[in-house]
Amino acid sequence: MTSIACLSSSAVAALGVSQRAGLGFECSSSQQQQQTEASCSNRSSSFVLQKSWQRRGGRDQQRQDGGGVAVFCSDARRATSSSSSRGFAPPSADDWWRRSPQQQEEAAAGNDNSRIMDHLHSSLVAAEIGGRESILVEKSSWQQQLQQAAALWQEYPFLETPTSRGTSGGVPVFVMLPLDSVNMNNTLNRRRALNASLMALKSAGVEGVMLDVWWGIVERDGPRIYNWSAYKELIDLVRSHGLKVQAVMSFHKCGGNVGDSCTVPLPPWVMEEVERNPDIVYTDKAGRRNPEYLSLGCDTLPVLKGRSPVQVYTDFMRSFRDTFANLLGDVIIEIQCGLGPAGELRYPSYPESEGKWRFPGIGEFQCYDKYMLASLKANAHALGKPHWGLGGPHDAGHYNQWPEDTSFFSRDGSWKSDYGQFFMEWYSEMLLAHGERVLAAATGVFCGTGAIVSGKVAGIHWHYGTRSHAAELTAGYYNTRTRDGYAPIAQMFAKHGVTLNFTCIEMRDFEQPSDALCCPESLVRQVAVATRKAGIRMAGENALPRFDKYAHDQVVSKSRLRMNEMGDTDGEFEPMCAFTFLRMGENLFYSENWRQFVPFVRHMEEGRTFQPWEEEAHSAETHVHATGPLVQEAASLMYH
Repeated sequence: MTSIACLSSSAVAALGVSQRAGLGFECSSSQQQQQTEASCSNRSSSFVLQKSWQRRGGRDQQRQDGGGVAVFCSDARRATSSSSSRGFAPPSADDWWRRSPQQQEEAAAGNDNSRIMDHLHSSLVAAEIGGRESILVEKSSWQQQLQQAAALWQEYPFLETPTSRGTSGGVPVFVMLPLDSVNMNNTLNRRRALNASLMALKSAGVEGVMLDVWWGIVERDGPRIYNWSAYKELIDLVRSHGLKVQAVMSFHKCGGNVGDSCTVPLPPWVMEEVERNPDIVYTDKAGRRNPEYLSLGCDTLPVLKGRSPVQVYTDFMRSFRDTFANLLGDVIIEIQCGLGPAGELRYPSYPESEGKWRFPGIGEFQCYDKYMLASLKANAHALGKPHWGLGGPHDAGHYNQWPEDTSFFSRDGSWKSDYGQFFMEWYSEMLLAHGERVLAAATGVFCGTGAIVSGKVAGIHWHYGTRSHAAELTAGYYNTRTRDGYAPIAQMFAKHGVTLNFTCIEMRDFEQPSDALCCPESLVRQVAVATRKAGIRMAGENALPRFDKYAHDQVVSKSRLRMNEMGDTDGEFEPMCAFTFLRMGENLFYSENWRQFVPFVRHMEEGRTFQPWEEEAHSAETHVHATGPLVQEAASLMYH
């Protein structure tokens, strides 16, 4: 199957968009700084146009039927062609990552560097775009970039974080702040309630809090006009209580998803561009637009007043870094980079807004904006199957149907056909390429700050027990009974040393509707194994607000990650690096809920999965009694 995770130059030209911008060759006044960040991030977002693509054991293997392979590298601002018959080619980040530690050490000692430098001295890099123009990059520039990256080319088989505590250590607990902690007027909401609540959380042993940093609030007044005043106040308040911060770069709209208690749209100036060009947001097969997140099809195109979405995200993160530089790594210990709807790396395939989707519907493919369709068409033409590029599967059903109601997702449906495999490879690779671009930007921006970077993957557990895993497929996870769709995601995260944050940790299989074949425990196990094999840290969240002991016990148990491909095990593995509890509000501070929450935090912190009920009851009662007035005040203030 051919897999092309970018727009071809002809497809871009057909859209009337600058080809240079479309392939990431855009320049800015801060290009030198951005190149340094790209080198520091130790990654390049490379997309390969090839005649055949196969996966073996979770790794990409490429077949070439003669000729060169066009490789587009967005962060290095270059395009080269390569062939196995053209001599030495510099190793990719993937190649380096797959080497043994001894091979990496030998290469770092000078072997590979000298060969790369000889190769660079022999020629300049020329990139022809659409046959119209060439971009020549001086070899001295490449030498400088290579020297900067040489020492950083080491990938992350294991990533130490500020919360790492060893295989027998505890798992620190964070609590999500209310979504509207900062309101649309860019002021702090319910300061007294927040103050009392943070004090109560600290007394319970909570490590810190997670807060959404809304793009729609900070950059509301115009492009590159950032107002951080309310977030400065909020983070100072958190710091005053001795708590840490997980900051989420929220590039999505709030409102319309499970648990959304407020509405924060994308910045007004972005919505103006959406009105002019509706194709920059995701579109379903009925032509309905979803303004929750910008379409990944235009990631590198200058559709936002001369900047691409990835450039805008990068500038936003860079401003955050510069504003809070003195707190990064100390108070702000983690940056969770928003990657899609609800901040998750996925397509908005199951939107609850306007009643489009209800659990446990299979959702719909979101590939009908003109940029996604142009990419699909280019892929199909490259494969010699132009009729495959006319759109998504015609028999994939609607949002609220079940797999067996459709010809595409049914037991022996067309998802198994050559066309089905082609489409799903393209659809999932586009999502992976998007994650690659944004995470490369994030790791470049926050490199050297002391803060770790994380990304979130959705826990789509319904219809997991079917062969096709329909709900996962429409969300962009090419995971079926015979194909591991999470290994490529974990490997992509590993290339950038990024922690993978996963949801639905609190769920048990038997609690879910049996007819929907929900398997959250099997899903968590699959993702945990994928992250372990990739050598990255895994963090967790609960998908839904739960305050009962059964949910807490499940989180305590699963946070140890004592599981393998066969099921749960007694083996010792590195536990989750953190767990973030959803969410702080008046319900958390109700007497019975608080009585359950306090021992849960202590079990997690101490790395214990069992405690005699007498000791647990006595400890909880003592703490609840001591903090009673404070907790009552917090609950009352949060309510009002």
